[in-house]
Amino acid sequence: ESHHRYWVRYSSEKLEARLGLQKIVFGPSLVLRSLSWFDTIDLKDPTGQTDGVEAFRLRWFPSNSLSLWSWVINNDQDTLSYGSRAELSNSAGEWGFTYHQDPSKSLKGIGQIDIPVYGSHNRLAIDYRYDGFIGFWNESALIKSNRSDIIMATVGADYTLPIANGLLVMVEYMSISSKIDSASYTAIMASMPLGMVHQLMFISQFDLEENRSYNYLRWSSS
Repeated sequence: ESHHRYWVRYSSEKLEARLGLQKIVFGPSLVLRSLSWFDTIDLKDPTGQTDGVEAFRLRWFPSNSLSLWSWVINNDQDTLSYGSRAELSNSAGEWGFTYHQDPSKSLKGIGQIDIPVYGSHNRLAIDYRYDGFIGFWNESALIKSNRSDIIMATVGADYTLPIANGLLVMVEYMSISSKIDSASYTAIMASMPLGMVHQLMFISQFDLEENRSYNYLRWSSS
C-alpha cells in the first residue's frame, strides 16, 4: 500500500540518527534563504511545512558548542547525494560550514528562488549569526558545476523596537550571480504580538532587477 511517510530514529545525549522522510534545514536567514537546499519552508506559509527528503541523517554533539552533521539523500532519479555540516557556537557568534555533492545529471532547482543547476555539482557554504545590540547574519554559498559557477549571498539584520509589546523589524538582501545571469532581492519584515493571543506580520519583498514588489500581510491567533 502507498504511505504518506515513514522514518525511524535513534537518539541519545550525544547522537541522533534518522532514516526516512525528513526535513534537513539549516542557516539563519528567514525570508531570502541562500541555504534553502533541501526544503521549501517559507515564512509566509502559516503551516510552516515542507515536502522533505528521503535521507539518512546523522548528528553528533561532541560538546555544547559543536555539532557535526552528515547525510545521504535519495534523489528523484534514484541517485544518492551526500554532504556534511559543522556548527560552532562561541562568544563571537554562531558559525556554520556546509558541503554537499550531487552527482545527478538532471536539471535541479535550488532554493526558494529555484536557481537552475545543470548536471552534477558541488555546493560549499558558510553562514554566521551574531546576536548583540542588533541581530546580524550572513549566508554565502558557491554552487560549482561543469557549466557555470553560481554565487549566492544573503545578509540580514533585525532589531526589536520598544513599541507596544515589541515591534520586530527585519531586513534581508540577497545577491545571485553567475556567468549567465544575475539577480538581487530585498525583503523587509515587521512583526508584533497583539496581546497574548494574536500576532500581526507584514513582509514586503522586492525584485530589484525586474523592479517588482510583493506584499504579504498575516494575522494569526493561537
